[in-house]
Amino acid sequence: MRSKGVTAATYGQSPPSAEIGDVAVSSASIRSPPVARGSSPRLLYESRVSEMRSVATPAGSVADFDEMLTSTKRKYYMLGGKGGVGKTSCAASLAVKFANNGHPTLVVSTDPAHSLSDSFAQDLTGGTLIPVNGVDSPLFALEINPDKSREEFRSTSQKTGGTGVKDFMDSMGLGMLADQLGELKLGELLDTPPPGLDEAIAISKVMQFLESQEYSMFSRIVFDTAPTGHTLRLLSLPDFLDASIGKILKLKKKITSATSAIKSVFGQEEPREDASDKLEQLRERMIKVRELFRDTESTEFVIVTIPTVMAINESSRLSASLKKESVPVKRLIVNQVLPPSASDCKFCAMKRKDQMRALEMIQSDPELRNLKLIQAPLVDVEIRGVPALRFMSEIVWKS
Repeated sequence: MRSKGVTAATYGQSPPSAEIGDVAVSSASIRSPPVARGSSPRLLYESRVSEMRSVATPAGSVADFDEMLTSTKRKYYMLGGKGGVGKTSCAASLAVKFANNGHPTLVVSTDPAHSLSDSFAQDLTGGTLIPVNGVDSPLFALEINPDKSREEFRSTSQKTGGTGVKDFMDSMGLGMLADQLGELKLGELLDTPPPGLDEAIAISKVMQFLESQEYSMFSRIVFDTAPTGHTLRLLSLPDFLDASIGKILKLKKKITSATSAIKSVFGQEEPREDASDKLEQLRERMIKVRELFRDTESTEFVIVTIPTVMAINESSRLSASLKKESVPVKRLIVNQVLPPSASDCKFCAMKRKDQMRALEMIQSDPELRNLKLIQAPLVDVEIRGVPALRFMSEIVWKS
């Protein structure tokens, strides 16, 4: 279901005439009462969903959306997997589903190659909260923009000989690092940004979600994560920072102990440990983020894949890595599944046979077989814009 271009009017059009349309879920291959010409987009959408329901979801392929919906505690859902499997469409449709069921929702893209704007057919760039139009409850979207953050950092570092750097890092929740790294040429450092900076900026946003009043209204936060490698770095970063800060604090304590003995001889007063205090604060915040990622009551990672051997293998490795990080995983979405075909299209028959083999792999894979399986069909329209995302949400996120 990875696709990016539908408006409400599309649902009233005839599907393209092509052999592949016989196996893709298509209104041409489903017998249902015709919708009157000139019907409203809402009626067309409801008719299209009713057409899909008879073939879209195989037996046992249910998302248990009621379980996702009923909790009164704020919930975080992270959707991730191999690049190109339709993570953004799945994440955006889940956000729309939550909003249309009464939850003020925020959907966040942590992927440096954003496509959330394409999915909603709305400009969401700029790195700020932007309201999404056309949903029943508040829905806001945010594309985290590392390039903008780096540029702001550079410009800030040039103000008054670099004295503005700390203020900017403070705004990101990382100000205490400026105290420890004040002697570095930060502008030059950011001209060649270190690995993991994108993930660090994403982590700073998660800290804001936990602490800032600006985000307190949201009862559901959905993350459209980057492909597998980026996401694993994001999830492991709190542990890395926690360990690194711990070592810095231990070293500083040893140095302080040695220097305090010398200063006591000369009667000098011990200066206040502001930098250490701030590092300890950062460490505590990292622990909060780590606990959030691992909290089975508030966080769930949903793996998105497609029915190919390569994608299933990568999903298995991702699941194993998430298990090592103690990140809770309950659901596996297999996207772009071809329904059975009554045509004699040999290409379609071979493609479906390959997909069935990949689906069978899931049942025998120790990392995937116990996950709740959701099969999302290949459809003959592009998923772009709120009406299309609503259409997709009714197919994928079933009770």
